[in-house]
Amino acid sequence: MITSGNILLIGSILLFVSIAVSKTSARFGVPTLLLFLLVGMLFGSDGLGIQFNDMKDAQFVGMIALCIILFSGGMDTKFHEIKPVLAPGLVLSTVGVLLTAVFTGIFIWWLSGMQWSNIYFAFLPSLLLASTMSSTDSASVFAILRSQKMNLKHNLRPMLELESGSNDPMAYMLTIVLIQLITAESNGASAIVISFLQQFIFGGLIGYGTGKLAVYIINKLNLDNKSLYPIFMLAVVFFTFSVCDLFKGNGYLAVYISGMMIGNSKIANRKEISTFFDGLTWLFQIIMFILLGLLVNPREMLDVALVAVLIAGFMILIGRPLSVALCLLPFRKITARSKLYISWVSLRGAVPIIFATYPVVANVEGADQIFNIVFFITLLSLILQGTTLPFFARKLGLSAPMEKTGNDFGVELPDEIDTDLTDITVTPAMIADGDTLKDMSLPQGTLVMIVKRGTEFLVPNGSLHLQVGDKLLLISEGAKNM
Repeated sequence: MITSGNILLIGSILLFVSIAVSKTSARFGVPTLLLFLLVGMLFGSDGLGIQFNDMKDAQFVGMIALCIILFSGGMDTKFHEIKPVLAPGLVLSTVGVLLTAVFTGIFIWWLSGMQWSNIYFAFLPSLLLASTMSSTDSASVFAILRSQKMNLKHNLRPMLELESGSNDPMAYMLTIVLIQLITAESNGASAIVISFLQQFIFGGLIGYGTGKLAVYIINKLNLDNKSLYPIFMLAVVFFTFSVCDLFKGNGYLAVYISGMMIGNSKIANRKEISTFFDGLTWLFQIIMFILLGLLVNPREMLDVALVAVLIAGFMILIGRPLSVALCLLPFRKITARSKLYISWVSLRGAVPIIFATYPVVANVEGADQIFNIVFFITLLSLILQGTTLPFFARKLGLSAPMEKTGNDFGVELPDEIDTDLTDITVTPAMIADGDTLKDMSLPQGTLVMIVKRGTEFLVPNGSLHLQVGDKLLLISEGAKNM
């Protein structure tokens, strides 16, 4: 029987299992998000028998999850990192998505004309199928790059994060416009152009405006309870998306830009907000992937397995590399190896599956096949590409050591305090002329806050005798105070 208690019980078990299998991801290099999908499939109708087939509910949960994921990704996107790669990143996230959809759509249309093929899509439905999976999935890219603690040479990491965080709006617009054309809800080419401009313009302006307004308000609130700051920011996310939707703008673009404006500004209680959104992002990723796993019937996917493999092969090996090559043609400083790696980092994830629910809800003919093909290709992409990102980075000579962020003490200061926190480890040379703090030659304006010796924390003073291996947490004046 379906009761509130049973729903909570099953939901908690699914979360427990998902968290448990995530340890396997780190150990064997399997994308965590793939395991969440498999957990959903295991508990679904062809597995342990949980029945969930409501596309509208899955679409709504996916919308909420995408808003949070894109906002959090925007907050983590730093202007100084993406500035050198802003132009190629934006070209990839717009023109690149369009070209990938067109190339793959033409291939699907050609494939539908083959006598041995079991798909029969006209040209527009073929483009629709390609459009739903034309963007790289931000949740997958962010999660895999960060879980592998992998850095890349030639500013590739910020470019990939910028592309994956900003290309979902383009894929969403293509999907919606093609559904309107297929269902005869569009009024022609002029209406399509106006719709694209409206979505981009209002999405950009509303995202920028709400981001700036949120920064001003949050720095003026002065709330006694710090726990309310993250909740205020969550309200900003949903407000930004819904207001943008009212003006027929692109809500996903708006929340991403809003997150960027907030993340690159000085705000009160940043640590609490970041911690809250990190946890919330993971929660909704788990919920979203499990729900999508429950939604699919694996036996139905077997019927489209062959064509799905062919479509995936074309997209990964021809469609995506060709679109990347054309988009990056003007950027001669980007090396051939970098372009090759960008072509390979085209992971599909929850976003294409969520977008594939839109044709089903709109009652587009063949929508069930579209959903199953997209789901199958997503699994292939996560398995094939997700597990080989570090391998190809090393083979192409593009991997680099991860840059250290923060300090080993886990101490952070508010943005409004213009200071820098760093940590150093005591070496024999540092204490060769004396082993106390007063004997050390520290830069002017720098103080030792705390000393860590093994598992023990010591309050520093001038007479404390330092030992080799001690870690010192240093606080120094920021640029404004120097």
